[in-house]
Parts: sequence; C-alpha cells; structure tokens
Amino acid sequence: MKYFSLLVICLLFSCGKKEDVLLPKSNISIVKDIQDHSSIYIFFKKEGKDTIADLNRKSAIISTNWIFNVDKRIPLKLVIPQVMKMQDKKRNEKMHQNEESENYYSYADSIGKNLAFLPFTKVFYKMEKPGPGNFVVYFKKGRKQQVFMAGKEIKISEILQHFYSIKFQRVPDLVFLFDKDMSYEEYLQYKILLQKEVTCNLDKLPVEYIF
Repeated sequence: MKYFSLLVICLLFSCGKKEDVLLPKSNISIVKDIQDHSSIYIFFKKEGKDTIADLNRKSAIISTNWIFNVDKRIPLKLVIPQVMKMQDKKRNEKMHQNEESENYYSYADSIGKNLAFLPFTKVFYKMEKPGPGNFVVYFKKGRKQQVFMAGKEIKISEILQHFYSIKFQRVPDLVFLFDKDMSYEEYLQYKILLQKEVTCNLDKLPVEYIF
C-alpha cells in the first residue's frame, strides 16, 4: 500500500497541478516490493483528435531501479518509443550506471489491493515485423488470452506445447509480436500471463516486436 499512496501523492501534486495515471489491473502480483527506486510517468493526453504519450522523467535517477507508471489507455505504438528512449538513456550511461538496477512496469493488483510490478530490464523492443527464420507468436488486439501461432489461434498456456509439437527441420527462434494498436493495458495483461504461463519455462526472450 505504501507504493500506491506515494503514487497518488506524486500525481496529485506534481508541478502544482493534478495529473492522473490510470494503471492497468491484474489479479496476479509478479513482484510486490522494490527497494531503491525512482519513478517515470507516461501520461495520457489529448491534443485535438490526437492521443499523446506524455513522458515525465524528472524523478528518474540512473543508479536506481526505475518504475514506469504508464496510463492504461495509451496505444502501445505510442508507449513503446518513450520506453525505448528511457532504456537507451540508462543503457548508455557510463558514469552513474548501476548494473544491478532493474526496470519495472507498475500495475494495480485487484485482489491484494496493492501496487505490483513486472520486470522488463532485458527486453529490447523493435518497432517492426520479425524477419524470416523466426517463429512468431502473434498477440492481436482484442483476443484476450488467445494468441496466433502458424495461423492457428491457441491459448497462451498452450504456446510451449504447440511449439514443441511441430517437427521443424531446423528449430527457429521463437519471438513475440504485439499488435501496435492494442492498449498498454492489454499489452501488460498479456505480459503478466506470459510471465506466469510461459517465460518461466524458457530462456528469457530478449526481443519483442511491436507492429
């Protein structure tokens, strides 16, 4: 609860004006506690008919764990370029770099009534389609707990079973492709399910494609 209270205070009084971040929700807590952290905010803004992902990084300290508080309403195609910008800043820092610091997305645990966190430090994002030679798991907007593999729609929990059931002449790289038009909330809910059902049984997949 201490994180949730701190978050509300920061949002209400940041820069002397009210700014809200509506966090995604899940009934699973991946990580419950983070020490030595600083916060990054990505606000949902409207300018005319356009949606803006407004990055506020004023509180980010390079040597700490970073918590990304991202509004659930923003399309993924607008969120990820801002996340990539901050990842590059941290990875390229030489003087104050802390190799043990991590990056986390925050979300609300609807069961535990606490703020929870999803690590993504080692993820490299690419705003493009995967190239040939990859076996793509496609996460399409609006499909919830379903994904597409080789043109077949299956449950997230069946990804490994389906992959290992195929007799490849040469085993390809398994990669994740997320629909750029899905909301950040939908993306994070997919990621939480993947953490629970899939990635704990694989080497951590270092690249995610957004297209």
